[in-house]
Amino acid sequence: MTLLIIRMNVLSEKRVEFSQTIASLSVSTRMEKGCKRCDFCQSIDDENRFFLLEEWDTQEHLSCHLKSDNFKVIRGAMNLLQEPYEETFHNVFRPAVMEKI
Repeated sequence: MTLLIIRMNVLSEKRVEFSQTIASLSVSTRMEKGCKRCDFCQSIDDENRFFLLEEWDTQEHLSCHLKSDNFKVIRGAMNLLQEPYEETFHNVFRPAVMEKI
């Protein structure tokens, strides 16, 4: 599995617009083939800092998502940020022992 984490700092005057847009798009993302998780989170320490966490079953499904119209709208919403976003990808390993718990 692959985990995508996007860290974003939005302009304070655009916070509501941004959060409504991303929250709505995260619902659509959850319905895409291969999406195991899509969570949109706000920092406890800074109300203008947000995180988008996506978990995908295969790299192929993630690649399709990154080319999708849905993700293009997410990228468009990035115009409301006060600084460039940080995007990181991680491989998720789940040992067989953990799956039994």
